[in-house]
Amino acid sequence: MELKNIVAINGKPGLYEIKAQSKGGIIVESLLDQKKFPVMATHNISALNEIAIYTYEEEVPLRIVLKSIFEKQQGENAISHKESGKVLTSFFREVLPNFDEERVYTSNIKKVLQWYNLLASKNFDFTSIKEEDEVEEKTS
Repeated sequence: MELKNIVAINGKPGLYEIKAQSKGGIIVESLLDQKKFPVMATHNISALNEIAIYTYEEEVPLRIVLKSIFEKQQGENAISHKESGKVLTSFFREVLPNFDEERVYTSNIKKVLQWYNLLASKNFDFTSIKEEDEVEEKTS
């Protein structure tokens, strides 16, 4: 499982892995219940590899934030996304100290932690996120 093949679908819970191309869309498999279904081009889909988090200086790719959470937690699950807003913000500040608190809402932090915990429960290899990708993103 690679991060570039993991997507979030607007209006549907959890994350999905792209399994195949189909006429007019893609076939995805839910990471929650392993059910496969087609997703048409009309659905609003976000690839996790393309999402970034606002900071005061630049946008940091989500993959780097997920890797930072993995390193902070030493491979264990992070705090629950159901914690209070203050607890979530405090935790996120430890992972990404300079995140833009006016543009990154508590709901965004909840989503990132929920996604991280789901990927961690599926034994996603966060170490496969390459250091070169991080350097390229910061210099471009």
